[in-house]
Amino acid sequence: MATRTAWRRSGRSTRHAGRRAANSTAVRVLGRAGLAARGVLYIIIGWIAVEVAFGHSRQQADQTGALHILAATPVGGVLLWLLAIGFIGMTVWRLSEAVYGAPGADGRKATSRPAALGKAVVAGVIAYGVLTFALGAGKHQSSNTESVDVTATLMRHSGGRILVAVIGLAFIVGGLVVAYRAWRRQFLRELAVGQLRTGARRFVTWLGEFGGIARGIVFITVGVFLVVAAADAQPGEAKGLDSSLRALAATPLGPWLLVLIALGLIMFGLFSCCQAKWQRL
Repeated sequence: MATRTAWRRSGRSTRHAGRRAANSTAVRVLGRAGLAARGVLYIIIGWIAVEVAFGHSRQQADQTGALHILAATPVGGVLLWLLAIGFIGMTVWRLSEAVYGAPGADGRKATSRPAALGKAVVAGVIAYGVLTFALGAGKHQSSNTESVDVTATLMRHSGGRILVAVIGLAFIVGGLVVAYRAWRRQFLRELAVGQLRTGARRFVTWLGEFGGIARGIVFITVGVFLVVAAADAQPGEAKGLDSSLRALAATPLGPWLLVLIALGLIMFGLFSCCQAKWQRL
């Protein structure tokens, strides 16, 4: 009996210590650094996409292309390491949300734990990619090549086409959720909007709404190509971020649709930088 009591006390003590660590200043700083890093990445990708729409850039409009641009600057090495640290910080922050929950307005949870875990995984993958790029280790393929390679690998196994279709549907549903949340301005629940003046709040809301919708459309586009690849059993029809954006330029609206979405991605990047300042952590 005494042993069980001791174990319970030890468990409560461990959970209490974990919650204190999750709510610590260090984790909040890491989270804000991660949001800023994400913002920078989206701004660069969006700008590349704008140039691609007008035929002024051969750079990939994805993470790899953005990292190449940063690396080409006079302080490229420093910027890459700052970006890597930012995404590592975002991973730690999202993991703390997955374990202990995320604060929201009026004590409500702004992000579910499974969603936070999924975001932690995504941030971790991006952090790994940026870190290996900064170290000059391994091959740095474009999102298009990676998407085709992963799709082909999955399709070689039994049930692989079904799995690819499920992943594609997950992208579509995720994109719809992202766009819907942005349209409904649900992101305001996660911001300390009381600190913003009326004009600043309208500007941040505008960035979050249109930027989020553009981001959702990109997710949906990637998902559609994955579903098509699974249906036709053709891995080459899967597209990464760069090819998905370029596909938008092939619509009847021409390059102007790509420009619109690209500007939306830039807006989301600016919104993410605003989150770094006013997000509830």
